[in-house]
Amino acid sequence: MTDDVSRETPPAPPEARGAFASGGQDRLPLAERYAAWLAGDGVLRGLIGPRETPRLWERHLLNCAVLADAVPEGATVCDLGSGAGLPGLVLAIARPDVRVTLVEPLLRRTTFLEEVVADLGLDHCDVRRGRAEDLHGHERFDVVTSRAVAPLERLLRWSMPLVAPTGALVAMKGSSVTDEIEAARHRLRRLRCAPPEVLSLGVGTVDPPTTVVRVAWADPTQVG
Repeated sequence: MTDDVSRETPPAPPEARGAFASGGQDRLPLAERYAAWLAGDGVLRGLIGPRETPRLWERHLLNCAVLADAVPEGATVCDLGSGAGLPGLVLAIARPDVRVTLVEPLLRRTTFLEEVVADLGLDHCDVRRGRAEDLHGHERFDVVTSRAVAPLERLLRWSMPLVAPTGALVAMKGSSVTDEIEAARHRLRRLRCAPPEVLSLGVGTVDPPTTVVRVAWADPTQVG
């Protein structure tokens, strides 16, 4: 990590301490270390834009940390198109009780992720270079998440084959989530998914709250 750049990392806001406290553990120092990685090597390697640095906490770290509210205790989580680690790496920092797999096809990004995971000592976090389809038929997870990867219709095709019978897709979305759900109606029926739920997470921690869409199976007993 480049120390002269990391010194430009914005300080953690007061809300961060609560967002990165799990089971009585103070995880904020790890989140701060990750923020320094993003502001340093993350910018230098082109994983995030330099203009994102001043708003790292509000727009990225806290925005992703509140996703923990939608993840069951002890869950296995797959983050598709993890990029710089948003939201999967943030979730691994906030929730040491979950097992997180970061899936990313680009080598420069997986190299960055592996370096950060090693530096932070996140033994419950794995990095896989590849695409979602590479895992189809091989693994399933309690939660499959993503952020700004694709519209819901495509995301369902990539994500649902990885969702365990009693699990769910939990994708971070923006203001167009209702339109995306409507556009994905045929795919939802074809895959035999339950009606999607739109959740607002982190009220009082992030403004605006984080919007996610949660999609489970209509009949878990029919999942192959």
